Amino acid sequence: MVAHLLRLKLQLVANGLKRSVWQVVGLVVGALYGLMVALLVVAGMIALSVSDEELRRPVTVIVGTVLVAAWWFVPLVAFGVDSTLEPARFVTFAVPRRTLLVGLALAGVIGIPGAMSALSALSIGAVWWHDPLALVVGLGASVVGLALAVVGSRATTTVALPLIGRRRVREAMAVLAFVPLVLVGPLLGGFSSGFTADTDALRRVGDVLAWTPFGAPWAVGADVAARDWLLAGAHLGIALGTLALAAWVWAAALGRALVNPPHQEAPSKQRGLGWFDRLPATPVGAVSARCLTYWIRDPRYAMAVAVVPVVPIVLWVMDRDGGALILAGPIAAFLLGWSVSADVAYDGTAFWTHVAAPLDGRVDRWGRVLAAGCLAVPVVVVFVVGSALLTDRPTTIVPLLGAALGLLLTGFGLASVVSAYVVYPVQQPGDSPFQTRQGASSAALVSQLGGWAVLAVATLPETVLAVVAVRGGSALVGLVTLVVGLALGVTALLLGVRYGGRVLEKNAPVLLQRIMAFT
Repeated sequence: MVAHLLRLKLQLVANGLKRSVWQVVGLVVGALYGLMVALLVVAGMIALSVSDEELRRPVTVIVGTVLVAAWWFVPLVAFGVDSTLEPARFVTFAVPRRTLLVGLALAGVIGIPGAMSALSALSIGAVWWHDPLALVVGLGASVVGLALAVVGSRATTTVALPLIGRRRVREAMAVLAFVPLVLVGPLLGGFSSGFTADTDALRRVGDVLAWTPFGAPWAVGADVAARDWLLAGAHLGIALGTLALAAWVWAAALGRALVNPPHQEAPSKQRGLGWFDRLPATPVGAVSARCLTYWIRDPRYAMAVAVVPVVPIVLWVMDRDGGALILAGPIAAFLLGWSVSADVAYDGTAFWTHVAAPLDGRVDRWGRVLAAGCLAVPVVVVFVVGSALLTDRPTTIVPLLGAALGLLLTGFGLASVVSAYVVYPVQQPGDSPFQTRQGASSAALVSQLGGWAVLAVATLPETVLAVVAVRGGSALVGLVTLVVGLALGVTALLLGVRYGGRVLEKNAPVLLQRIMAFT
């Protein structure tokens, strides 16, 4: 039965690759990324094995701790990434619980994360190749550490399944987790250049982590190399005891999940009409009210909003002198202006109401733009003014406002045209934002890249003027930038809404048909 579960996992992965070319492309990209990360870990461990012996123990413990902690906690927020072999799928099958546990645990290693983790774990144990006994024990402890990572991951996700099953909890966790995930790369890149290894600090951190369930298995090899058998036994006991406890918790939680699988929660009651009470009772007002409801309550829109406050932090980390921080306003304008390009796709099957109304295309376009503009314009203005004051460059406010507002308005106009031509698969309400929808077409990718290129060209005049004004400090050029940016932005918005509305009226039934095919 265990072998059958492993074959089933492999078959599910293979079947998924047959559905879409982009699924294969995604697997190749993910495999290359995982291989790159694993090779970096292996290269680091090789370099560590021939470096100062005092660094080997704390570094291996820290790296191993990160590996186990990632397995335990990332699936709690990145739900939906790998939905194959979920316990709920075996409710109607009489599979012995112990067999199911072993099969699911081994199946968890199959895939890019599992292979990457196995290679990294073995490289950590191989650091002690100078000492044959420490090498053998270290590799065995690495296998225990990998097992602890996989079993602990299954235990935490199974125990938290009733909580994660609540849609609002999943949405909040996904949005909160997205921000640190965005910051990981810039933070590592920004601090790595100025980071100097402090052996004493690393040793203290390693000593503390070695007594935790996450770091204990990775300290065993170092203990054996130092011939400290009592310490090695203590760390190995912590690792094995935690593994046994995690397996017991997983078995108990799995038993409850098989007997009482999670059910979808009943929809919450809505009091009042919300934004429909606050906005004018006109077609444009109705569309704006519905879109504002999405912007505030739909986590897919919340993800787009959540990344915007991260922009100044990333810019500051990349350039701590503060020079790059003044780009926060224009970058936020680009992100928020282009966000309406996915509005029709996010509507899903609810788009049928626009088709059946029938709703004037310009009304649809204006309603969506006004809803997004209510949030975007204040954010862009605050970012421009705040970044200029924080960098002590108040003279850049006027030209940056011209460039940012021109970019925002032009983005709204172009996105109104693009979304009338192309829709593509997006996450459905309640899906994980980390989950990739199958069936994305090359037309969607081309439309996005092409739209960005057109947006960059269309906003080139105000961009060039803003650069000249910021570098030269000319108040006159800054004022010209503001006027040109607003004039070109308003013109692009009017033309985009007008033309996009006509295209939408013509293509609405086709767009709805495509959306129905995605669900």
